Amino acid sequence: MRKPELAAAIAERADLSKDKASQVLNVILDEITGSVAKGQDVSLIGFGSFTVRERAARTGKNPQTGESLTIPASKTVAFKAGKALKDAVSK
Repeated sequence: MRKPELAAAIAERADLSKDKASQVLNVILDEITGSVAKGQDVSLIGFGSFTVRERAARTGKNPQTGESLTIPASKTVAFKAGKALKDAVSK
């Protein structure tokens, strides 16, 4: 399911226009993105949690040349599925 399909499903289930449902979806995604970008965790009970994880600097290898190189430290987003989502998927 892509974003337009999700917006259409929201519009149908919430009795909204497709434009309004798309706006609501964009606001939700913007808020999640903004919070995670600030380093805050976002927990949606039953669905899952978005967290920021730190990756330490490490040594890697160029696959073409075999040359060693240093991969700098970075931050990444992690998602951990909630119990209700895990249960729905496992059925």
